[in-house]
Formats: sequence, C-alpha cells, structure tokens
Amino acid sequence: MVGRRRRERIVIRAAIVGLGSWGQNLVASVQGKSDAIRFVAGATRTPEKAQGFADKHGFPLHDRYEKLLADPAIDAVVLATPHSFHAEQIIAAAKAHKHVFTEKPLALALRDARAAVRACAENKVTLAIGYNWRFQPALMEIKSMLGDGRLGKLLHMEGNFCGPSVYRFEREHWRQSREEGPAGGMTGRGVHLVDAMLFLSGRIESAYAQSSRSVRDFGLDDTTSMPSSTLTPGNSKSAPSTGRIRICTAGRRS
Repeated sequence: MVGRRRRERIVIRAAIVGLGSWGQNLVASVQGKSDAIRFVAGATRTPEKAQGFADKHGFPLHDRYEKLLADPAIDAVVLATPHSFHAEQIIAAAKAHKHVFTEKPLALALRDARAAVRACAENKVTLAIGYNWRFQPALMEIKSMLGDGRLGKLLHMEGNFCGPSVYRFEREHWRQSREEGPAGGMTGRGVHLVDAMLFLSGRIESAYAQSSRSVRDFGLDDTTSMPSSTLTPGNSKSAPSTGRIRICTAGRRS
C-alpha cells in the first residue's frame, strides 16, 4: 500500500528532485495544503541554495538522488530536473519501486521515452507527466462538447503560447542549452499545446516544425511553430512583457 493513512485517506510520501524555481513551486503548491500528498525529502545538485526552503517546508535535503531511492519511507519521486535527466531518473526510480511524476517533456528521444515507460510497466509503478492543461475547465468543456456532439465534427485547431520566459534565464542557465531544448520553445512549453490537441483529437499523423532565435542572440530557439497535416499548433516564447495562452477549435455540426 502506498503512503500512510490519514483520516482514512492514503497520503503519498513524496520526494522532490530538483529545487530550482519550478521544483519549489511544486512543493509550495501542496505542502501543508493537501491531504493526498506530502513531501518528506528532497534532492538537488546544489543543496546549499535550497536548504532554507527545505527547512521551511519541513523535509531533509540530500545531494544525491540515489539516497532518496534507497529510502523505504518514500513512496514516489517528483522530478523537476533538466529534460535530459528525465528518462534515466525515471528508470532508476522504477527499479527502486518508486512511483514517478515527471515534468515534461518525458524524454528528448523516442527510444528513451519508450525505455522509461517500459521500466515503469515492468516494475508496476505509476508514471505521470506534468501535462496539467488537461485539467483546465475550459479544455475539459471542449472535450465534453466534442464527445456529446455539441461542437460537431472537429475540423481545425490552432494554439499559441506566448510569454517572457526567454528573458528569465541568462546564457549559462540549463534552459538556454540547445542540448536541453532541441526543439526550441516547443521542448519545454509548446508541448503543452501539442498535448492539449492530442487530448482533444487523438494522434497526429504527421508533423514538421520551424524554429528560430528571434529575441536573443544566444541559447535555444525562442520562437517555434509546428504546423501539421491536421493540426496547426504554434508556440512562441518571445513576447516582451505579458503571457498569453490560446487554443482555438473549429467544428461543423452534421
């Protein structure tokens, strides 16, 4: 049985891996607020930077991922680490019989994604990916409208995800690395658009992309679009000051 009972509910005892700004956001969003999950440990490559945060939220901090995997008091790991780490960390967690929630993308290569999924299946642990848009009320309503026929036959979708993220990270930050973002802005953020469209319409038959640096002269491509034969998602990280997310759908009632 996973976790411990609290008032007849199972509480997942989780460890956070990676305590940069997003890892801290994940912890702060639930710690002391949720009766379903509690962070009981953490690991980061730079523990001296996150010790104060860990102390504030009441869990010990380690400098090695392996220490978390060896702890029988931990049920699951939450990965907020660089993209290229995900597959290897998922496989290690599965072999240690820990459930996994990983930030997107799942992996940077199809073979690695398949290996991670296979490891979790073979070890009978749950693997979840941070595609939280699927739980947005508006998107869930569109899904319902497609399911019950109110929207009719789906003809077209397009999306745009703009924001000032490219300005947040300086040259040396891992998010500016082309190795960590081989698909440019689509790697870490535009995947939300793609997943939302998969959620609404199913598999994409074919796709291609175009990508460029439009804002800064270093780092990953900040403007990426991915038209396809049936869907037209677009992603941009180059808006100078404000963020905007939009998904449009068009249907025809028969």
